[in-house]
Amino acid sequence: MQIHHLPQDIFPNQSGKPERIIFHHYLARIGSFKGKSIMHTNAISMVISGEKTMHFADKSVHIKDDEFHFLSAGNCLASMDLSKQEYFRSILIFFDNSVLQDFYIKYAALVKKVKHDGVHAPYLSFKKDAFVLNYINSLNLLFDSVGDISEEMKLLKFEELMLHLLQKYPAEILSFQTDRTRDFDDFRIRNAVETNVQNNITVDELAFLCNTSPSTFNRRFFKIYGSSPSKWLLQRRMEIAKNLLLHYQEKPSEVYYKVGYENHSSFSQSFKQTFGLTPKDFQSQNLTVLQ
Repeated sequence: MQIHHLPQDIFPNQSGKPERIIFHHYLARIGSFKGKSIMHTNAISMVISGEKTMHFADKSVHIKDDEFHFLSAGNCLASMDLSKQEYFRSILIFFDNSVLQDFYIKYAALVKKVKHDGVHAPYLSFKKDAFVLNYINSLNLLFDSVGDISEEMKLLKFEELMLHLLQKYPAEILSFQTDRTRDFDDFRIRNAVETNVQNNITVDELAFLCNTSPSTFNRRFFKIYGSSPSKWLLQRRMEIAKNLLLHYQEKPSEVYYKVGYENHSSFSQSFKQTFGLTPKDFQSQNLTVLQ
């Protein structure tokens, strides 16, 4: 799977020193997409139309057009299925740590008034309100009327949004974490694994989310769980599937995607290898016994 470096891959012909802040109007028209991304800077993602799913080490989020998101620099997996929608459109604002630090210094008097518990969040989600909807419209007007937006204007628009959030969600916006720890400890690996156990994510992708090589991830995983990642994930997913089939009486065709499988046939094969029966036969036999 190709690794995308953001924002560099969006502007492959850019030369010289990278910009501190970048505004980009993103459009994807057709097809499905799933890819690894390394974000070399922080970003704000404002979806205008469409939906996508993003997986981080500590959570998975389904991004819709009624919200917007702050993402800190680091690794993530993103997927879009455009077969059910005409296109995906969003505005991306990439900004480095110095831009955020400059904002906090410039508005230090406001920041000092906020009670903050010191908790850091690498990911934030906010619902779009009337202000943000008008803000997005103003950015669209800028894209339509100006060729290259000056850095001064981009910083002004960044401050405009941040001041709104600082007033409406002060503690939340100050919790935004600008640096991700590269050396994940055992707790963070457990968090990444158990957060994503029901998602269609491979062992190599989990290692990527934890910023480790596959071999290092496998070694740490075995130390924590006493099993290989592939064996543990298979067993855990099959136990979840069994619970859904028996205790919630869900149909096998409704279960496979809930335990990270792309299709019903591969799920049935894994289930039979684990329990000796297909999901349908297993459910039929065990429900009869329970009755």
